Amino acid sequence: MKMKVWAIANQKGGVAKTTTAVSLAGHLSLQGYRVLLIDLDPHGSLTTYFGNDPDAIEPSVYHLFRDGNPFHPVQVIRKTKFKNIHVLPASTAMATLDKQLGSQDGKGLVIRNVCDAMEQEYDFALIDCPPILGILMVNALAACNKLLLPVQTEFLAIKGLERMLHTLDMIIKARRKPIDYTILPVMFDRRTRASIESLRNLRETYSHFIWRSVVPVDTQFRTASAQGIPLPLLQKKSRGSQAYAMLMQDLLTGMPEHAEVVT
Repeated sequence: MKMKVWAIANQKGGVAKTTTAVSLAGHLSLQGYRVLLIDLDPHGSLTTYFGNDPDAIEPSVYHLFRDGNPFHPVQVIRKTKFKNIHVLPASTAMATLDKQLGSQDGKGLVIRNVCDAMEQEYDFALIDCPPILGILMVNALAACNKLLLPVQTEFLAIKGLERMLHTLDMIIKARRKPIDYTILPVMFDRRTRASIESLRNLRETYSHFIWRSVVPVDTQFRTASAQGIPLPLLQKKSRGSQAYAMLMQDLLTGMPEHAEVVT
């Protein structure tokens, strides 16, 4: 099958982008799919998750953007200790790319070209995006055929989603091609009125784009992160893991248009 490329993005930090990428990778790997995780965030949370140091790692995504003698993706990709999961790591030097590259032609397609080059080696590429609009975000959106927008079920996070959708609208107009996206309600806490009301607001406002279920608050995510293990490979039956299993299934089979809402 043709490699699928899913990008996970939001212009607000701390909304479970890395958790979403890692959890989906864990479930996909359990199904036997070969997964390439691409870290485009200079903070390098995804890179750190798998035991690498973004302050010291070389080569990294940064080197794929270099002029002169850029690295081939095979030289940059790192194996993890988990079967079927590899990482294209980030380094903090990536934060300088916008200033270095300016408006150089062709730099918006670097990651798409990476995915094309590795298409025979992987079934899925999952891109963890930076929280700001720039050359790295543009690369992710140019490369992906599905965009996932995790958003906390709280008021300020919904405001951040509005900014992200405004940015997305500008990019869609510039490239004159639609982007298939799905909003993922995450960190849902059914015990709080604020979380319930925020979820209701999301479903009323974005009814055609929101996922039918939620990713609940689950302390096992923190435990998995501390151990550097994707939650599905640590606690497959935890609430958070089961939520991402449902999401993976919906993504693989096509988002149900009129499915029962699950909370």
